[in-house]
Amino acid sequence: MSGELPRVSVVVPAYQEGDQIVPVLDRLFESVHLQCEVLVVVDDENDITVPVVAEYALKEPRIRCLVNTYGPGPANAIRFGIDAAAAPVAVVTMADGCDDPRQIDDLARLVDRGVAVAAASRYMAGGQQVGGPVMKAFLSKAAGRSLRMLAHTGTRDATNSFKAYSTSFVRQVGIDSRHGFEIGIELTAKAKRLGLPVAEIPTIWLDRQAGVSNFRVASWIPRYVRWYRFAFGPKLTAEQIRSRGEAARNNEAARDKR
Repeated sequence: MSGELPRVSVVVPAYQEGDQIVPVLDRLFESVHLQCEVLVVVDDENDITVPVVAEYALKEPRIRCLVNTYGPGPANAIRFGIDAAAAPVAVVTMADGCDDPRQIDDLARLVDRGVAVAAASRYMAGGQQVGGPVMKAFLSKAAGRSLRMLAHTGTRDATNSFKAYSTSFVRQVGIDSRHGFEIGIELTAKAKRLGLPVAEIPTIWLDRQAGVSNFRVASWIPRYVRWYRFAFGPKLTAEQIRSRGEAARNNEAARDKR
């Protein structure tokens, strides 16, 4: 990558993707025209994705493979990647190819124009979800549409991980999620409570064609419910949001020790 700072940092959490990540990276670099860096984040240096990305970097200097030191799981990988981002905009996209990389530029430009969160929405006009578990899709759609209607979150798809964030906003409010993919709804809810704008564009999401998804609906529903409820309420300051998050994490740690 040149000495010029990137305009967008693309964060790709990956777990044992191996060679399957290559066509995803090919599409990404074909599609993104803004000055960018791509951060593939794994949990372990022995992940089979690491040598594949290292070889890819020989021809594409804008990519780096980072080993997450925050703890296992996609939430920690995403958190680590956003913290490492050099650009003022961070876009989170999945390593399985379910997201449309052609929309990364448009999402990043929305953040350039002043929104805190720009969501790729499966549930607005022009959006679509193809494949995937039926119950997961039903719950996600119900949560997103009701949040927009009742909490005025600015997007019909708060749960989708494919979003662009102002990195200054994320560093201001912090990320409390430590387990699954609930960061999307967490940061949408925090933007709403902070009174910052959220925007959306339609997207077509395709279920992965190879490998196995790591999404576990039953075990992660309570974490999504927490942030769903958080979206409702009066405006807060960034300090109030951070203090509430710290208190919740301390309570969770205390419960885990029992």
